[in-house]
Amino acid sequence: MNPQWQDDVTDPSRLVRAIYECISGPAGAPRDWDRFRYLQHPRAHSLRTVVNDDGSTSAKIFSVEEYIADVSPYFAENDFFEVETDQRLQRFGQVAHIWSRYDARPSPESPIIIKRGANSIQLCLEHDRWWVFSTVWDNERDGLQFDLF
Repeated sequence: MNPQWQDDVTDPSRLVRAIYECISGPAGAPRDWDRFRYLQHPRAHSLRTVVNDDGSTSAKIFSVEEYIADVSPYFAENDFFEVETDQRLQRFGQVAHIWSRYDARPSPESPIIIKRGANSIQLCLEHDRWWVFSTVWDNERDGLQFDLF
């Protein structure tokens, strides 16, 4: 474990920024999957919403390792930088919930938006550090507006 990662887990907002740093980069650039794993609880899950061709919806659920395996081929072929555009943090005791709006771009400063959406991230403070326990996200599309920001 890299000692510099300890700063990532002292604050929920910092942890979310670290996630974006882990998954962002130019096509073919290695992502910092060791750091990403450090941020996630060993039993963490992610859920990606899916809109099927017929308009119906479903959910694709991943463990940390399944998520890494799923996105790695895309990152190998595509520039991808997820940039947070807004954040709403709610905390009660050891539990925090963050709504994080994002734009995905081919570079952080690019005017081109690949997609935009919102992450719902649930965290828990355990053993003097924050852990991501679940991440659920959906992408902006026709008929889906950001009404919670």
